[in-house]
Amino acid sequence: MSQLNDIPLSALHFYLTAPYPCSYLPGVQARSQVATPAFLISAPVYSELVQHGFRRSGTYTYRPRCDDCRACVPLRVPVKEFVPNRSQRRAWRQHAHLEATPHALQDSAEYYELYQRYQRSRHPNGGMDNDDRESYQNFLLQSHVDSLLVEFREPFDQVQDRQGILRMVSVIDLLGDGLSSVYTFYDPDLPRARLGVYNVLWQFELCRKLELDFVYLGYWIKDSRKMAYKTDYRPAQGLQEGVWRTLDEGKT
Repeated sequence: MSQLNDIPLSALHFYLTAPYPCSYLPGVQARSQVATPAFLISAPVYSELVQHGFRRSGTYTYRPRCDDCRACVPLRVPVKEFVPNRSQRRAWRQHAHLEATPHALQDSAEYYELYQRYQRSRHPNGGMDNDDRESYQNFLLQSHVDSLLVEFREPFDQVQDRQGILRMVSVIDLLGDGLSSVYTFYDPDLPRARLGVYNVLWQFELCRKLELDFVYLGYWIKDSRKMAYKTDYRPAQGLQEGVWRTLDEGKT
C-alpha cells in the first residue's frame, strides 16, 4: 500500500479477492485488490485511484494484484502527443459521418440488444455473452463517479422522420487529468468496419477539447490478443513499478 500513502484515501479499505481463473491468460490464477466502501469513492478520489492503476466495473473499483503474475499493465495515452498512423486515419475517415450524442448513464432496450449482439459475436463463451439485463445494468449503468454514455448513430433520416441507426455505445468516466474508457460495444455485423479504432480516436478528440491530458485505456497484456491492440496508440504509457513510463516500442 506504500504507493497510496500520499493520496487522501485514509477512509478507504483495501482487500484481496480469492484467486479466480484469469480471463485473458489460460491456466493463470488471478486476484484483485478492491477499494471499499464504494460510496466513499468520489470523482476526485477515483481520479487518484486511476492514476495508481485502478479501474471500475460498475461501483466495484479494483486493480490486478496476482500472486505470481504482473502481466497486466495499466495503460494511458497522452493525447497531445498522439499522432495517428495511416491505418487509424483511414478508420477516422471511414466513420466520421457518425453522429455522437452524450447522455447521462441510462438504460435502453436498444442499447441492451446491441450489447448482446456484440458479446455473442466478439466474446462467445466469455461469460458476458450470457449477461442478463440486471448484470448488464450493474456492469455499465452503475457509477458513483462522473460518467457519461455516448451513442453513435448513422445520420438522422429526415425523409422518413426517424432516428438514425444505432451503431455504437461507449461509457466514459471523466477524471481530473483525462478520460477513462470504461467499455465500448458496437454493431458486429458491418463488413470492414473499424468502429473500435474510431471510438478510441473519438475519445482522444474529446479529451483534447476538454483540455485534459490522458485517455486511460485499461490494462494492456502483452501476450493477450484481446489486449494487444492498445499499444497501437503511441506514445503509450504504462504504469510499471509505480511509475508511468513510455513503453519502449521495440519491446512491445
